[in-house]
Amino acid sequence: MKLISWNVNGIRACVQKGFEEFFKEINADVFCIQESKMQEGQLELSLEGYHQYWNYAQKKGYSGTAIFTKEEALQVTNGIGIEEHDTEGRVITLEFEKFYMVTVYTPNSKRELERLDYRMVWEDAFKTYLKKLEEQKPVIVCGDMNVAHQEIDLKNPKTNHRNAGFTDEERAKFTALVEAGFIDTFRYFYPDKADCYSWWSYMFHAREKNAGWRIDYFLTSESLKDKLTDAKIHTEIMGSDHCPVELEIDL
Repeated sequence: MKLISWNVNGIRACVQKGFEEFFKEINADVFCIQESKMQEGQLELSLEGYHQYWNYAQKKGYSGTAIFTKEEALQVTNGIGIEEHDTEGRVITLEFEKFYMVTVYTPNSKRELERLDYRMVWEDAFKTYLKKLEEQKPVIVCGDMNVAHQEIDLKNPKTNHRNAGFTDEERAKFTALVEAGFIDTFRYFYPDKADCYSWWSYMFHAREKNAGWRIDYFLTSESLKDKLTDAKIHTEIMGSDHCPVELEIDL
């Protein structure tokens, strides 16, 4: 199976920049997006052969997620079942026969870390949610998790320490997720591979200089380790300030 995750930073804008061409070319079994930034009815995406599942934020032009899949889901759940976390369209869970597929757009801690305290509460709730799913069947979770886990995961770790996405607190929560039994699939295959990023600022020609961050992930339950076949970061694909990431898994 080929799985793709992409923070499109506005699907309507991304469609103008080649989204559908990449979608057809990559021919994924499951294609997840984050930061759709739209409400129902604002875009008709014709994706032949795919079921579409959307979760919209209550606030217009903000957040939002979607999953497009060739196989129809047995069950679809939007959110994690906690009202304070479920107004921003950040999580979709699809149940399939052998696994749960979860896409997530993790809240950004923002400038001055004004949302860091909320982020910490969110992280604990989300981890609990994933572990609860795992009691039923293995979990694959992907998305923009808004954290560079290790120093190797961003170009300038020293100057970005304490900035949103690279605080000790956010990194510790990601470590806790890994220690709870979730595999960072890219690092599973490429533990020491440097200069591999999935997001670049639009400022200071960051993408040209590859001054980026790896904040988009595929994580899987430990029980799926032997099924993993490869992980990729599609740095060549434009259309957003993020690029797509991929997981190949033999299910």
